[in-house]
Amino acid sequence: MALYEHVFLARQDLAQAQVDALAETATKIIEDNQGKVVKTETWGLRSLAYKIAKNRKAHYVMLEIEGPGSIVAELERQEAINEDIIRYMTIRVDELENGPSVMMRKSDRDGSRRRERN
Repeated sequence: MALYEHVFLARQDLAQAQVDALAETATKIIEDNQGKVVKTETWGLRSLAYKIAKNRKAHYVMLEIEGPGSIVAELERQEAINEDIIRYMTIRVDELENGPSVMMRKSDRDGSRRRERN
């Protein structure tokens, strides 16, 4: 089975419950195609480097996926249709990260720097 990291950006005007529903929909698509979601991380509402479809911010969600390559094609096809998702990207990886991703650890690292200064 191949391993993938999939990140999608949802519109800024969505509520967190709607973003969670999008992640559940993606998980259902993956599981319906004989795949498995190993980990789901919600990175929250973050600023974009440039405007995308009149959005200055977006909700970021990452899924770590295990399964055949046909999953990626179907998942990206469904996300291209969905108006709430403004960008998505899937990358094949050799192995999945244990523990939180770099984006989740960044807030821990920033917090420890502030404590060290004081």
